Amino acid sequence: MKQPEQKKTTRPKEWPSKRRKEKYVLRLYVTGVTPKSTQAIANIKAICEEHLKGRYELQVIDIYQQPALARDEQIIAAPTLIRKLPLPLRRLVGDLSKTERVLLGLDLRQKS
Repeated sequence: MKQPEQKKTTRPKEWPSKRRKEKYVLRLYVTGVTPKSTQAIANIKAICEEHLKGRYELQVIDIYQQPALARDEQIIAAPTLIRKLPLPLRRLVGDLSKTERVLLGLDLRQKS
């Protein structure tokens, strides 16, 4: 008896369409107008515009101006990006210059 052929499946780099339609709520905690903070803001804006256009909300919070918010979120390093939605909550620390790592951290790409 002949065995049925098995399809080779490769995992797509993009998440299924459900994940691509969800709205993302992001908070970026920075420390004033330092080079690292400025770079993190530019990097996350570029990533959001390319991969989440029209379906994200980005709040930039200066922890010097709003220390209570940073304390509530237990921010211990800056810049820190928090993905509030979709759940589960995710945290990324740094200037967000490694685009592929940011996409993985935000669940916009699957690890291959």
